[in-house]
Amino acid sequence: MTMFLTIAVIVLVFLVIFQIAKASEYVAVLKGEENSRKQTNKINGFLMIGFLVLGLIGVWYCNDALYKKTLLPLDAASVQGERVDSMLWVTLAVTGLVFIITQILLFYFAYKYQESDKRKVFYFPHNNKLEVLWTVVPAIALTVLVVIGLRNWFYFTGDAPDNAMKIEVTGKQFGWIFRYPGKDGVFGKKYYKVIDPASNSIGLVWKDNAELNLKDDPASHDDIVNEQTMYVVKGKPVKLIIGSRDVIHDVGLSQFRMKMDAVPGIPTTMWFTPKYTTAEMKKITGNENFQYEISCDQMCGNGHYSMKGVIEVVTQEEFDMWMAKQTPYYLQAFPDKDPSKQKADSTTAKPAVANAATMLKAVAKN
Repeated sequence: MTMFLTIAVIVLVFLVIFQIAKASEYVAVLKGEENSRKQTNKINGFLMIGFLVLGLIGVWYCNDALYKKTLLPLDAASVQGERVDSMLWVTLAVTGLVFIITQILLFYFAYKYQESDKRKVFYFPHNNKLEVLWTVVPAIALTVLVVIGLRNWFYFTGDAPDNAMKIEVTGKQFGWIFRYPGKDGVFGKKYYKVIDPASNSIGLVWKDNAELNLKDDPASHDDIVNEQTMYVVKGKPVKLIIGSRDVIHDVGLSQFRMKMDAVPGIPTTMWFTPKYTTAEMKKITGNENFQYEISCDQMCGNGHYSMKGVIEVVTQEEFDMWMAKQTPYYLQAFPDKDPSKQKADSTTAKPAVANAATMLKAVAKN
C-alpha cells in the first residue's frame, strides 16, 4: 500500500510540474514571447544568488551539525595516523577553498552576465594564458598532494622497526583471524589446501603430507591464534601481515587512520604505533563502551556488514599476562600432545599406583 501511495505522489508531482509549465507557455503567448523570456531570465538571475546564499548556509549548517559525529574531532590513535590527519586537513583546506571560490564565481557570473539590451555578447573562444593558468596551477596542486600521499604510503607499508610486534591478519567470510608467533618468534608455514574451518582455520602445516609434498613444520607448533580480537601494546610498533582465506577483504582501522586490502594469495603489510590504550580512550571519549574496531572496508558478500573485529590496546605487562594464558593453536587441535597435561596426568597417576601397591601388600599379609 505504501509503495502505491508513493508512486501516486510522484505521478501527481510530475502532473503539477507539467501543468505549471503549460501555464507558463500560455502566459508567454499572452505577454509576448520576448518580454516573457527577459522577465524569466531576470528572475533566474536572482534565483542564482538566492541558491548561492542558501547553499553556502547549508554547507556550514551540515558541517556544524555533523562534524562531531565524525572521527575528526578525536586525534588519530596511532603515531602514523597523525600524518594521515595532517594530509586530510591540507586536502580539505585546498579543495574547500577552491570549492567556495568557484561556486561564488559560478553563481555570481550567472547573475551579473544575464541577458541585457544594454550589453552586447562578447565571444571569448580562446586564450592561451588562461588555459595555461587553469591547467598548470591545478596540476601543481594535485602533484603536491599526490607526492605527500605517496610518501606517507611508502612509509606505512615499508619496513617496520626491528622491535615491531608482528601479527598475521587473515580475513574470512565474515570475520578475522589473528596469529602471533610463539616463543621462537617465527611464524610457522601454512598451506591453503590443509585448511579445516573446525580445527585448522588458516591451514598451518602440522604434519607430513606426501600427497601435497608437505613436511611438518615445528615452528607452527607454538603459534598463537585468536579470532575476532587482536591484542597490541601501547607505544610499540605493530606490523600487520595481511591476507585472505577466500575473497578480497580490506583491513579498516578507522581510529588508527589505517587501511589495507586483504588479497587471497598475495600478502600485504602495513605498520603503526598505537598511542592510547583502550582504557585511556574510554576516558578520552567519555564512552565506557568504547572499542577500537577492525572493519572490512571492501564489499565481500552478504554478511559484509557484520564483519567486525575488536582491537584491544593494552600495556606491555597486560599483554604479557594475556599471552601467558594462551594455548598454542597446535595444542588446541592435539591436546594429547600438551606437555603440561601429560605432566599433570603422570603426577596424578603416581599416587594411584602407590595406593594400588599398598592395597596389594595388605592383601598379601592377610
